[in-house]
Amino acid sequence: MAVGLCAAVLAALAVAPAQAYGDGGKRPGSHWRLTDSGTDARFRGLAAVSRNTAWLAGTQGAVLRTTDGGAHWRDVSPPGAAGLEFRDIEAFDARRAVALTIGEGEDSRLFRTGDGGATWTETFRNTDSRAFYDCLTFFDHRHGLAMSDPVDGRFRLLSTSDGGRSWSVLPGAGMPAAQDGEAGFAASGQCLVASGPHDVWLATGGGAHARVLHSADRGRTWSATDTPLPAGDPARGVFALAFRDRTHGIAVGGDYRADQPSPRAAAVSGDGGRTWTPAAEPPPAYRSGVAWLPHSRTAALAVGPTGTDLTTDGGRTWTTVDTGSYDTVDCAPDRGCWAAGEKGRVARLEP
Repeated sequence: MAVGLCAAVLAALAVAPAQAYGDGGKRPGSHWRLTDSGTDARFRGLAAVSRNTAWLAGTQGAVLRTTDGGAHWRDVSPPGAAGLEFRDIEAFDARRAVALTIGEGEDSRLFRTGDGGATWTETFRNTDSRAFYDCLTFFDHRHGLAMSDPVDGRFRLLSTSDGGRSWSVLPGAGMPAAQDGEAGFAASGQCLVASGPHDVWLATGGGAHARVLHSADRGRTWSATDTPLPAGDPARGVFALAFRDRTHGIAVGGDYRADQPSPRAAAVSGDGGRTWTPAAEPPPAYRSGVAWLPHSRTAALAVGPTGTDLTTDGGRTWTTVDTGSYDTVDCAPDRGCWAAGEKGRVARLEP
C-alpha cells in the first residue's frame, strides 16, 4: 500500500540544491509505503540498517525484524518479554541489536542479540526504584550509553564498551543538576543521540526550560543549553534530536497532548548544541521523531501523530508532506528511511 506524499514535497524538493543530497542531483523518496507488520503493537523503537533491513521495538514486548524491505516481518521478541514495553532499539546489522524496555525499577531492562533475534540475553536489569530508563545510543559497535531520568537530582547514564554485553553506571559528578520536574521522553528512541566517536546529546522536557545537554567525552562531563521549544509543563519539551555531524543538529518536540498547540516545535543548532535557534517555519504540531536524509547537508524528516514534515534548508523551514501517524523515523546510509508508530504502522520511504 502506497501513501503518496502531497504536492508540497515535490515543490520543496524542486527548489532544494541538487548538491545538498551528495549524489549528483538524485532526490530523496516521494512517498511512504506502508508494510504489514502483522501486529497492532505501537512501535517507538526503530533501527534502520538498510533499505532491506530494519528492526522494530514496541509494546507487548514486541521486537520485529525485516531483511526483505518490509515484505515480511519476523517476530523475534525476547522470550518472556510480553509484559514489558520496548521504547528503543539500536542495531548494528541484521544479526546484532540492543533493545531497551522502560518503566520504574526492574521494568527498565536491556537485551542483546547476536543472531538476528533467535536468542536474547538480558544484559541489564534496573534495581533502583528511583531510576526510569528512556533511551540508548551507540558511538560504534562497542561503545554506547543508556539514559535514565534524574536520580538524586541528576540524569543517570549507563555505559557499555563491549557492544551491550555489560553495563555500568557512570559517575554523576560531571552531570549538571536537573531542573525541578525535568526528565527525558521515551517517545521515539531519540532523546539520547550520538554522532562520531565521542559526542552525545540528551534531550529534556518537563522543567522550566526545554534543554539539550551535550557531552564530548562519551558521557563523562556535560554542558546544558536552553532551547526555544515549549516548556514549563510535564507534557512539553524536546522529544527528539538528530545530528548529522558533531556540529549540525535539529531538535523537535512541543506538547504531546492532542488538544494543546505546539507553536515552536523545532529548533536548529550550528555549533554542536551550544545554542539553538527556533525554526522560522516550524512543523504545525508536536513532533516526536526526526532524522536527516542520508548524505544530505540540508534535508531532514520529522514525524508525529499528525503527519510527516520535510525540511530542505537544514531545519529552518518545514513543509507537511504526509498526514499519517508515526512516532519515530530513522534512515540508513544507503538511503533506506523507515517510520513506525501506533497500531503496528511501519513504512519505508520509496522513490
